[in-house]
Amino acid sequence: MSPSTSKPGPPSRGRLSERYGPWQTVYTRFRRYALDGVFTRTLQQIQARADAAGDIDWLVQIDSTIVRAHQHAVATGRKGGPSGWTNRTITPSAGPEAD
Repeated sequence: MSPSTSKPGPPSRGRLSERYGPWQTVYTRFRRYALDGVFTRTLQQIQARADAAGDIDWLVQIDSTIVRAHQHAVATGRKGGPSGWTNRTITPSAGPEAD
């Protein structure tokens, strides 16, 4: 719960703490910082310090169940699909030993 209200969840425009000023000011400042790259530079500095201290493991794993293609990225060959496209069978390459 927000300390200034009895409603749960993040504060909305009308429920910002008075110490931040009007919501328009908060929005304008946030937008300006975002466009100027303040948040990106801050994150990069924090990451650089953590990396130098050995606190970051840069191993990244991607769960393919959340990767989605746009609906127009697939040529299905069905009626109404992109014309001129055919379903092609993808075959694996010969591999590096063939080079």
